[in-house]
Amino acid sequence: MPTVRTRLEPSPADPARGLVDRFGRRATDLRISLTDKCNLRCTYCMPAEGMQWLPQKDLLTAAEIQHLVRVGVEHLGVRELRLTGGEPLIRADLEQIIAGVRSDHAQLPISITTNAIGLADRAAGLSQAGLTRLNVSLDTLNPETFKQLARRDRLKDVLGGVEAAVVAGLTPVKLNAVLMRGVNDHEAPDLLTWALARGLSLRFIEQMPLDADHGWTRDGMVTAQEIRDALSTQFHLTPHPADRDGAPAELWDVRERTQDDPTPAESLPVLGTVGIIASVTEPFCGDCKRTRITAEGEVRSCLFSHQEFSLRDLLREPLGSGETGEQRDRAIADRWRAAMWIKPAAHGMDHVGLDSADFVQPERSMSAIGG
Repeated sequence: MPTVRTRLEPSPADPARGLVDRFGRRATDLRISLTDKCNLRCTYCMPAEGMQWLPQKDLLTAAEIQHLVRVGVEHLGVRELRLTGGEPLIRADLEQIIAGVRSDHAQLPISITTNAIGLADRAAGLSQAGLTRLNVSLDTLNPETFKQLARRDRLKDVLGGVEAAVVAGLTPVKLNAVLMRGVNDHEAPDLLTWALARGLSLRFIEQMPLDADHGWTRDGMVTAQEIRDALSTQFHLTPHPADRDGAPAELWDVRERTQDDPTPAESLPVLGTVGIIASVTEPFCGDCKRTRITAEGEVRSCLFSHQEFSLRDLLREPLGSGETGEQRDRAIADRWRAAMWIKPAAHGMDHVGLDSADFVQPERSMSAIGG
């Protein structure tokens, strides 16, 4: 099903409540994609070749991104910003973008999701610009497996970037891992051991049907239960006591599993936590707090939506006769609010079910949407 752009009706929601939808959810977590380009070609995201990139003129500029964040924070109750891609480090002006947002909002948490290629040279500068923390995609610790999954031989660069982020104080550094059946699914305990030893926060993500090749199958994906079972061969997992508060990842406290030790698992010291994002088998759509803007300035209320609504057009349209900048910002906020009001209940539909018969995968891939 192609992405469509529909005329929006004004949202009946109370403007004072921010980005509220018909189901009572309120979006406070803003994700903005900076580019659809990436320097890897991960099999679960992009094809090996043949991607058609957005023209440079269509991408949001640094000033436009700063402007949209300001509208989100001041008019719509945004409380957290994540910059995504594609690969955000491809943007040469990433430090400028972060510094601009930070100058407007001294206390706003700002993070990026990155593959960490090039991060070793930029981590300190990103920290100085005002970046709070980052998420790094790391699916394997094996160079050959990395090359198979990412179609690039760059594992050493990724690990160097992770190390530089820790040194720069961009903590907690979070790692995102997608397990692929028959490729890296056996590595779950090793990844967790490696992360815990370095004080890193690991999150496993169920593969979602957002690949550009549209090759996802329910039977082919590694489920959250399978991930927990694999980790439990070496660790005790118990539910983390803190409130999830709409976060995508369900957290588990991790304790060492020792042989022939009569000590109850709950009495052992906690080594850290591990998260599992189970969008397919254990969906959390009812608590979703995210609002997304694509690299060309389209509001996308859900990863799996088939509708987008342009804010870039309003940003770039000259002010009308007698129109003030504040009035234009209110118009942008109104369009954004209206786009979020019609957010689907789940997975682009009126019910959950990425493996249901009526699910239609979005035309855009994850790299084009922004994570």
